[in-house]
Amino acid sequence: MPIIKTENLTYIYGIGTPFEKKALDNVSISVEKGEMIGIIGHTGSGKSTLVQHLNGLFKPTGGKVYVDGKDIWENKKSVREARYKVGLCFQYPEYQLFESTVYRDIAFGPKNMGLDDDEVDKRVRRAAEIVGLGEKRLERSPFDLSGGMKRRAAIAGVIALEPEVLILDEPTAGLDPAGRQTIIDMIENYRKDTGRTVIMISHSMDDVARFCDRVLVMNEGRVECFDTVKNVFADSKKLDSMGLGVPQVTQVLLKLKERGMNVRTDIFTVEEAKNELVRLLKGRGMQLD
Repeated sequence: MPIIKTENLTYIYGIGTPFEKKALDNVSISVEKGEMIGIIGHTGSGKSTLVQHLNGLFKPTGGKVYVDGKDIWENKKSVREARYKVGLCFQYPEYQLFESTVYRDIAFGPKNMGLDDDEVDKRVRRAAEIVGLGEKRLERSPFDLSGGMKRRAAIAGVIALEPEVLILDEPTAGLDPAGRQTIIDMIENYRKDTGRTVIMISHSMDDVARFCDRVLVMNEGRVECFDTVKNVFADSKKLDSMGLGVPQVTQVLLKLKERGMNVRTDIFTVEEAKNELVRLLKGRGMQLD
């Protein structure tokens, strides 16, 4: 049974007003337990609107959303359950920090679940460890942290809910390269260590290619494609037509192909590209140390 499933999910903003807009148009997708899904698409393609339906923040105009096989809008209880099973971390989540200490901020969600103090404490410390926040930082004000540490604290607050699905909307937005890499590595380690499902909206084709099992391409509120990384990025012309692209290493290989070099272009990570270039050079009789 899929952990998340949508059937003909449709959402219209501003119904009956001059600003009426169909943000989602008959979106039907299925996500399996343990998968890491990347969502890409141009600005306004429906990515964020879609993920906000997956834990009941938005109610569909039409269609269904299922979590663990249950229609999340069946009743009020099912909506509440979905919001704990599917943890959503918004873009720039640090703007939602508000408590006096990092500990209290991370503990806010678990306390609202009605957990006892011991369980809350365990979850706070477990989440802090996952994101790399040491004991000393837990007692500091979140507003005294650096931008990258604030981002980690905010993500920890969602992880502390121990959701079956973790959704991250542009988790590296606004961070420097070192901060971006730290967050991406943290997400990948979380997924490996817990086996939980992760859904990530990203504008970085390189991150999506490196970590995701499948890629959902949104275009004008519709599912343009939902397939493996290899199959999605193989059609570079189609992605270009939507204002998207392919990973940088793939772009390099495509350029080499245009110049007459016999290289594969169905490669999307640096490691794969390195192996392909080594193969090419050896084929030309070059000695490599």
